[in-house]
Amino acid sequence: MLQHIKVLDFSKLLPGPYATMMLADLGAEILRVEAPNLPDLIREMDPKDGESSAAHQHLNRSKKSITLDLKKKEAIEVVKELIQEYDVVLEQFRPGVMERLGLDYETLKRVNPNIIYCSLSGYGQTGPYRDRPGHDNNYLSIAGINGYSGRKQEKPVPMGIQIADLAGGSLHSVIAILTAVIHRQQTGEGQYIDLSMTDAAFALNAMFGPGYITKGVQPEAERAFLNGQTHYDYYETKDGRFFSVGSLEPQFRLSLCEALDLKHMKEAALSNSPEHIAAFKAAIKEVFLTKNYDEWTTVFQDVDACVEPVLSFSEAVNHSQIQARNMITEVPKSDGDMQRQISSPFRFSEYQQKYKHIGAKRGEHTIEILKNLGWNEDKIKAMSDKNVFGELERK
Repeated sequence: MLQHIKVLDFSKLLPGPYATMMLADLGAEILRVEAPNLPDLIREMDPKDGESSAAHQHLNRSKKSITLDLKKKEAIEVVKELIQEYDVVLEQFRPGVMERLGLDYETLKRVNPNIIYCSLSGYGQTGPYRDRPGHDNNYLSIAGINGYSGRKQEKPVPMGIQIADLAGGSLHSVIAILTAVIHRQQTGEGQYIDLSMTDAAFALNAMFGPGYITKGVQPEAERAFLNGQTHYDYYETKDGRFFSVGSLEPQFRLSLCEALDLKHMKEAALSNSPEHIAAFKAAIKEVFLTKNYDEWTTVFQDVDACVEPVLSFSEAVNHSQIQARNMITEVPKSDGDMQRQISSPFRFSEYQQKYKHIGAKRGEHTIEILKNLGWNEDKIKAMSDKNVFGELERK
């Protein structure tokens, strides 16, 4: 699919690496540019499989790695030599860093006029917050999402996944990059992309944001039909497990009443009055506490009511639907063994994703990349003696 697209990836942590993993799964050639000596939080986090973390080996599968000390002018020249062969640059530094290094869009465009250059940052390249540090919960907070996500009179809950990083940064940057690729195919022009994770998270306020912008209705915790005001919610079982109830449409509400033996509540279930909504939700809560998790799983096995158990991740991995969709795959390791990983979610009729290898060791492909540029052993050694690459691993 994307076999002819080459991406030079300066990102680390989660948003950029997840984005380039998606592109790699679709066939793009990804080369990570890594600092030789700086710590890598994702690479070092537990649990590890060998020398690096399982998360790093997943996020950076199928990518090659070159180490460059970008504070050295010789390393900058290597990048400029590489960029002549690449289609896309993705960087995740704070605004201004790449310009100070001499690797900003305007500079690299003079080397390769067709380059597509994506700057992925927390707050974007402009605005009063452009230089502020941040993480996922900060972006969700500034975007107004955390303000109405949670229970009334309770603090916001940390999310199990990084929504602003992934749904905001990773997915939107992939969409933007592929859009720019199509534009270049049509016009021959590369371009610059300024992608803010906060902007993208703010754009996710698609259901309740318009109500405030157009009519002044402030979204608040447990005050909307999708955030806890109605029976659309989570309910505890007798043994302390939980079920999700998403029975929004009338037919599903009626099926829910039948399954819970709440036939006398059908009128309340179909009503939009606050009193009926509260009474119906209270009745569901009470009934769910009468049976344990396994019993409710049996009850709803064949009921069309949009009711599903809240699974642990281990249960999700082994769920029949996840298994049937082949969402767990095997990726080659350098020692010849295989590592189980989460699969790409894309399913194409004419393309099958290929996973080349798990995330590489830092700088594992440096010598290979330099030789592909036409460098001989003497030139590689001369640059290595200047500590441009850090400690090179020779096979």
